Amino acid sequence: MHTQDSEVVPVPAWPFSLVVFSCGGCWSVTAKMLRNLLALRQIGQRTISTASRRHFKNKVPEKQKLFQEDDEIPLYLKGGVADALLYRATMILTVGGTAYAIYELAVASFPKKQE
Repeated sequence: MHTQDSEVVPVPAWPFSLVVFSCGGCWSVTAKMLRNLLALRQIGQRTISTASRRHFKNKVPEKQKLFQEDDEIPLYLKGGVADALLYRATMILTVGGTAYAIYELAVASFPKKQE
């Protein structure tokens, strides 16, 4: 914000003209703010852009064929080694967490005797 006694000093700078506002000792450089706003706008355009820069092979038909095969493998393991590792880690954490919860309930249900 600038008050009535503010002075505007244009300074030529590439690619934007730099405008400096003097307001009682505080300096605000608007060219830097404009550059930041333009950078944010460009990032937003790149993120939301409908035109794809990279062209990937469509793997959906291959995945559909893989997941629809009747090969006695459970669906949650058809993704390969990564799925098998995630499944095993989940089972270990689930069984371990259940055992720990039962242990803590047992400890809490039998309080220590005060001597």
